[in-house]
Amino acid sequence: MALIETPRTAPFGAITVYQVVSLADELYAAVRRWWLTRQTEKALAGLTDRELADIGLERGMITELSQGLAARA
Repeated sequence: MALIETPRTAPFGAITVYQVVSLADELYAAVRRWWLTRQTEKALAGLTDRELADIGLERGMITELSQGLAARA
């Protein structure tokens, strides 16, 4: 099977449009991660030390845990 390559370039402005859309997507993802981190921290911070211990957490772990969970979402 032969491979045919055509020397076609992107239409004028297509690269710029792609970069703008890509930037907007990255911005949305960053805001979403921040919001999820904030919501998780608020929920966990509202628990008592006893409740946190029941689920295997300590108060000092809240920030790291919430950032890790938001990064996976």
